[in-house]
Amino acid sequence: MSAPLRPPLKSLPASLTDPRAAAQAAPGPAVGEPNGAARKGAPIALRSDVHQGDGRYPIAWLHICAPRGALPAATSKCLCGRDRSAVGHPQVLALIEDHSAHRDTCPLRTNQEGRQAA
Repeated sequence: MSAPLRPPLKSLPASLTDPRAAAQAAPGPAVGEPNGAARKGAPIALRSDVHQGDGRYPIAWLHICAPRGALPAATSKCLCGRDRSAVGHPQVLALIEDHSAHRDTCPLRTNQEGRQAA
């Protein structure tokens, strides 16, 4: 028994008998030339920035992970360089208190002008 012949997956175009040069494509747009949509401008470009900040930004993070049935873990990080972590119920609760207390003593949050004047 021999395997049946498979039909070809692609059909090749019949070749021409006389060689010819390929037709050249029309020249494309120059680099940097705007296309149709860019000339009209996007409507979002005309609106004011709705995501403008109010001058506040986070400087300290407290991340608590407490999966069901496992030991909780927490990390406390601050831009001043403070980086602490804890594992277990009592240690995580102590880190939460320590993170809250750090808000009052962080050099990035205290008023530097008032400190110099005092």
